[in-house]
Amino acid sequence: MTAHHSRNAGPTHKSVEAGFTIVIGIFGAIVVYGSIKAGINWGAEGPRAGFFPFYVGLFIIISSAVNLWNTIRDADVALFAEWNQLRQVFSVVFPTAIYVGAMPFTGLYLASMVFIAWFMRWLGKYPWPIIAAISLGMPIVTYFVFERWFLVPLPKGPIEEWLGL
Repeated sequence: MTAHHSRNAGPTHKSVEAGFTIVIGIFGAIVVYGSIKAGINWGAEGPRAGFFPFYVGLFIIISSAVNLWNTIRDADVALFAEWNQLRQVFSVVFPTAIYVGAMPFTGLYLASMVFIAWFMRWLGKYPWPIIAAISLGMPIVTYFVFERWFLVPLPKGPIEEWLGL
């Protein structure tokens, strides 16, 4: 049984490259659209706000089209990664994205406590006393090092505001 037909097969290099190329091309189209709305011509004061982004977006679209064309012509059907490998990657990517997305609403300290506890329990299978010590201790150490000693304010949420930190 070849790797291409195995039960644990995954996406090919070609399909991943084509997918990313299309996503980047869509990003370029969004830039072009926004630039047109902002104005891409010259005004009395010089180029309007969308002038340079328009050409950058156009370059992105053209580059993506060339890359997509080369990807489609390529005969490579090698496996990019197996589904199990991708699951492992996304088991880190998704919680990290949630952590970053939650930070503006919860603040750095609460989000970090939950994030550290989640990873220690879910991926590390550590016992609860160790999880509690580290997930509570790290934000406390971070607070004292950055906010008290270096006087660098870090993002705070409603709990930190309530505590007066």
